[in-house]
Amino acid sequence: METLIVLFGVFIATLLTIWLTAKRLELAFSGRIAMAAMLTFTAVGHFAFTKGMAMMISFLPCANAIVIITGIIELIAAIGLLLPKTKVLTGKLLILFFILLLPANIYAASHKINLQTADYTGKGLSYLWIRIPMQLLFIAWVYFSSLKNQSKIKIVN
Repeated sequence: METLIVLFGVFIATLLTIWLTAKRLELAFSGRIAMAAMLTFTAVGHFAFTKGMAMMISFLPCANAIVIITGIIELIAAIGLLLPKTKVLTGKLLILFFILLLPANIYAASHKINLQTADYTGKGLSYLWIRIPMQLLFIAWVYFSSLKNQSKIKIVN
């Protein structure tokens, strides 16, 4: 849920800032800034809660290393979304990344893994009612902010 607060909070703050300074609504740019902030936030989780996140992919070899590497990938993706020359490629790779994360989230929910405490006291399968739509939101967000034809809305006084 914290990820949604970061995503929407930064999006609204960016929209308002651009609106107040330039009288434009830059939805795609604001969306990329918000996603970059969210990715930075979640990347920190990879380093702070490595053990719990490794439990999500314990069926893979080198789970701890994968968690650290995916945290680094999230930081690189955050930067890539903000660079005009790399936003499209980053967007495509991020959509693939979000799709690949879904099995780990299903595994974690079905095994009641609590990422922060690295134990089996998590919310269980009911968590997927939130997590799967969130994953779809992230995919759509990246698509519309980095891949879809983008335009700026300028308000003329």
